Formats: sequence, C-alpha cells, structure tokens
Amino acid sequence: MDQSGAGRRRFLVRSAALAVGASLTAAHGQSVSRGRLFDCHCHIIDHRFPIVPNQGYTPPHFPLDVYRARAALLRIESGAIVSGSFHGFDQTYLKAALARLGNGWVGVTQVPNDAPDKEIAELEMIGVRALRFNLFRGRIDSVDDVVALARRAHAAAGWHAELYADAATLAPHVAALSKLPRIVIDHLGMTEAGLPVVLDLVRAGAKIKATGFGRVKMNVSNAIEQIARINPAALMFGTDLPSTRAERPFAVDDINLIERVLGAELAAKVYWDNAVDLYRPPGAELEICL
Repeated sequence: MDQSGAGRRRFLVRSAALAVGASLTAAHGQSVSRGRLFDCHCHIIDHRFPIVPNQGYTPPHFPLDVYRARAALLRIESGAIVSGSFHGFDQTYLKAALARLGNGWVGVTQVPNDAPDKEIAELEMIGVRALRFNLFRGRIDSVDDVVALARRAHAAAGWHAELYADAATLAPHVAALSKLPRIVIDHLGMTEAGLPVVLDLVRAGAKIKATGFGRVKMNVSNAIEQIARINPAALMFGTDLPSTRAERPFAVDDINLIERVLGAELAAKVYWDNAVDLYRPPGAELEICL
C-alpha cells in the first residue's frame, strides 16, 4: 500500500473510533466512572488478517483502535481478546493485538485437535490464557473432543477451557466437564433452559461470563442473582464488543445492571477481581493506560 493509501486507512480508522465514541457519549451523557473494569470477553475483527465466514456470515471490520476508543470511554483497563468462529485457527491477529496492548491484556484462542503442545506453550508465553470451544456455531464434533484437548492444553500451558454453547445441550455432559481443571461458560449459558446446567457447573467450580446480554434468551438479572448466590466469585464482566450477530449490541447499562442486582461490593469483584484471578494478566496491578 502506498503512503497516501496507508494515510487514508489510518484516517478512516481514527474517524470510526471517534464516531463510535461520540455516539456512546451522546447516548449516555458522559463516559463511565466506577471501579476498575476487566473486559473478559471482546473481539477484535481486523480484515487485514484471515477471516473465516461462518454459516454464511462475515463480520464487519472492528479493529483494535475502534475497540480501544470504546474501552477508554468505559474506563476499561484490562481484558481478554477472544477468538470467534470467524477467526478459525488464525493466531496472527491475536499476536498483533496482544503485542500492541501490552501489560494487562490476555488472549483466548482456538486451536485444532492436533495442535502441538509446543505451539500451545508458545502462545501462553505471549499472554494467551485459555482455549475456546464454539459448540453454539457447530464447530465442535463432540464433548469428548473438548475434554481431551482441554486436558492437554491445561497440562501444556495451564490453560482453562471456555465454552460457547446453549448450556441446555451440555446437560448430559456435566459430570465430564466438571472434572476438567477449570471451565468458563460464555454469555451466562445463553438460554433460560440452560440455567440449571450452568448452576450445576458453578457448584463444580466453573466461572461464568456475565456477557452478551443482548444475545441471550433468558432473564439476565435472575441468572446473575442465582449464580452469585452459589458462588459470587464465579461471575466475570465483559462487553462482548462488537456484539456480532447479537439481537441488541452491548450498552453501558449492561454494566450498571450487574451493580443493581449484586450491590456495589460484589459488583466490584465481578468487574475486576474474579477475572484477574482467573486470567493472570501480566502487569494487572499496574496502572494501565489505553
């Protein structure tokens, strides 16, 4: 790309970031001011890197600079960049994003069943902390595959497993999943029918992402309250930005809802402590500037 083309691309990215930030500020009157926030679930979609259409869907461009503009308004200091179905097994976008973000940020990736232990360990060294399994979009053949690869990734690099699924479909597999060293369930388990399964997994030690409120089919407040009643350390806040394919995108009030349900003291743990304990981000105790 020539210099004029590169300059135009930088201008467009900056303009998009400013536009997103302005719309968020206008919609809510001001930027968010509260305790520390760890975004345990966000996606970076950069079309300079490989994108794999899933079920005929190709997500729109949502590069790191645009995410950072949103995160700055929300006072997000740290977080986890999560590979979606559309990233496939590509690691190049994640390596580039983590290198730019630096301290306080980690990755959650996808690897094939035959990924060498050496590759998994190398990804851990750059800040990848977890392995994601997308059962909701039909990328996984069986839960036996999930368990086998999750155990191997934990042995190789200390990774935990993250499952994107309608938790109701996991009911026959609770016993097997509960034996994993640690698992995380995305988006509160997605459905009301899946909530009893989520609660069983919480009793077995699972962490639950309080994310994607605009994509789930459930009473979010009730789910958060029930999970916290069993184990308040299980819940972790995340934006789910840019909310691909969600019926409603992330809104600032999604953050406020957690505090309304749990109160300020427990909410502070959901916003920061619980996720930092799990993800072990490098430099998490430092003052991190976006």
